[in-house]
Amino acid sequence: MSTAPSPRPSETARIIIVMGVASSGKSAVGKALGRRLHAPFLDGDGYHPEANKEKMRTGIPLTDEDRWPWLDSLALALRDAAASKGVAVGACSALKRAYRDYLTRIAGEPVLFVHLHGPKEVIAARIATRKHEYMPASLLDSQFATLEMPAPDENVLTMSVLDSVETIAGKAARAVSHLKSFRRGQ
Repeated sequence: MSTAPSPRPSETARIIIVMGVASSGKSAVGKALGRRLHAPFLDGDGYHPEANKEKMRTGIPLTDEDRWPWLDSLALALRDAAASKGVAVGACSALKRAYRDYLTRIAGEPVLFVHLHGPKEVIAARIATRKHEYMPASLLDSQFATLEMPAPDENVLTMSVLDSVETIAGKAARAVSHLKSFRRGQ
């Protein structure tokens, strides 16, 4: 029996999900992290069923029942991408612990969440200046109301939205240094 300590989940994670409320920078950071790791990037927005998109377009917040099929599709896609490429990066709000636990369970392996967190005023200013296919600024309050801050026992790195995209991506890449040997095409 080994007496060596077990590796932390971040030390074995091949799936990294950038999480946070709308306009926190999930897609930008996820793409930058994917480039650093030579990893496929899967934006959670692309996995929403059309019914979810239509609901949000009309300013109606999603319920848990709306989110489970979306989370299932994204987790399976990330699992498949990580199996194929050795690593995968995703962007997903993952606002509740139950959602983060579900994504990890469906993926079937450790997931490192990079939580983009910052002042509501900063994020509100960002959402006010962007045009999104189906996420109106009016839903930001519901996002903050739904957000359950990650607990210390979760596999989460919390990063400030006040840092640049490249700074955040660099810090996240250093947290998964076991993936540095990965090369595109393997």
